[in-house]
Amino acid sequence: MSDLDVCENKPQETNGDSIGLDESPAKIAKTSPCQRDVARTDYLAWDEYFMAIAFLSAKRSKDPCTQVGACIVNRQNRIVGIGYNGMPTGCSDALFPWGKHNRADKMENKYLYVCHAEMNAILNKNASDVRDCRIYVALFPCNECAKLIIQAGISEVVYMSDKHAHKLSTAAAKRMFQAASVTFWQYVPKNKKIVIDFSEIDWNTMSQMPETPVKNGSS
Repeated sequence: MSDLDVCENKPQETNGDSIGLDESPAKIAKTSPCQRDVARTDYLAWDEYFMAIAFLSAKRSKDPCTQVGACIVNRQNRIVGIGYNGMPTGCSDALFPWGKHNRADKMENKYLYVCHAEMNAILNKNASDVRDCRIYVALFPCNECAKLIIQAGISEVVYMSDKHAHKLSTAAAKRMFQAASVTFWQYVPKNKKIVIDFSEIDWNTMSQMPETPVKNGSS
């Protein structure tokens, strides 16, 4: 798997020959994608796009150990909810614990306080409900999140990793999903990485709007 290629706005060498409609496919293939009036073929598929959104939202998490994001999508491929793991509203990130191995004080354990990405995505919904939607998440949901997913009416779970498959919480989640007829399947990415380069908007002129015409007599 390879990174997504980015279209560069660079001139293509043609040895002085012009490229017309009657050129051979071999010669047309040499032309830069930015110089051809055809649709891109390396665009993100829906599943890849939504899983990437889940991963991007995870970057908002302040958990030093695990960052997870979730993205809820309706049948029209519209995003209706995004969330990531974090402390409840009003609970200071600086005062509540982020560790999980404080043997001296069992209250200082993040698992007692942190809201998972799935919960936050459901609660952050921008629609009346998320019934019959699907949720994209990096890790297979735990049993507590599975309850929320089922009760919210979400019908499909798309996950990336099942590394906690050996845990009872994951086994319980799968048991509930199967009983409630919630479909779940593992997403296999087409690309190992998706690079976001904020600077490309400056050098790729094809991705920008045309310049505003200058009126006569004005500078």
